[in-house]
Parts: sequence; C-alpha cells; structure tokens
Amino acid sequence: MWMMVMFDLPVLTKRQRKRATKFRNDLLDLGFEMAQYSVYMKFCGGRPAADALARRVEYQMPLEGHVSILIFTDKQYGRMRVFSGGTREARRAERDQLVLL
Repeated sequence: MWMMVMFDLPVLTKRQRKRATKFRNDLLDLGFEMAQYSVYMKFCGGRPAADALARRVEYQMPLEGHVSILIFTDKQYGRMRVFSGGTREARRAERDQLVLL
C-alpha cells in the first residue's frame, strides 16, 4: 500500500508559514518523501499500517488549509505515469525492490 498526502496550507502570515513548515517536517519525520512541494508519499506495509499512519498524519494536520490523504495499492502505483520537464515521454513509476535472502 502507498499513501499520498496532498495539501494546500495558508502561508500569508509568519505563524501560518511556520505551521506549514512544521507539517512538512512532521511528514518527513514520519518517513514520507517529497514528490512535489505539497505532495508527499510513503510506502506502507499493508492496509492496517496505512490506516494507522493516516491517523498519525491527521493528528499532525494544521487547523487551517486543506489536506487530502490517498491510499492505493502497489500495482496502482506502478501504473502511474510520470512526466518530467518538457519531455512528453511518460516513464513508469518504480520502487526499489526489497530482496530478502
């Protein structure tokens, strides 16, 4: 399972900017990686782990702004088409394979 957290937080005042930065840092502390400036992703072992992580993210959410959490399977993640820069060629999203010996 994968979790994507997308957010749009107000940053008009110094206090709002500080809170938005804290939320970003909280996501990094939870093991998320930044996909885009307001989009963070993390691989979760399964649905129970994803649900527990969603509760932790909800706890960290600021009171202002919008936060969306999307949970999807590894297969769905693999079908994501990623475009980079001006190139029109899509590349498949890939995740490093864990090998256990």
